[in-house]
Amino acid sequence: MNTISRSVSTGDLVTGFAEVVGRVSYGKERVGVTRYGKLAAVVISVEDLELLEQLEDARDLAEFRAAKAADDGSRISLDELAAELAE
Repeated sequence: MNTISRSVSTGDLVTGFAEVVGRVSYGKERVGVTRYGKLAAVVISVEDLELLEQLEDARDLAEFRAAKAADDGSRISLDELAAELAE
């Protein structure tokens, strides 16, 4: 991930939490949080989260439209589904 501006360990996050929040909220940085040397989480701004949610919504809508277009209208009953799953 090349969009993470810096990384901190979980231990450093505990002692430097206010600084990390400041960097994220005011500096628009993305801060990686490492645990045992591996990236475990990323602290992002509210704006980044809102953009991520918009992208997810757009993807969900595109998938819904594709599924709706591919729907041939055939259906099975709940009993048929239960019997199929029991096999």
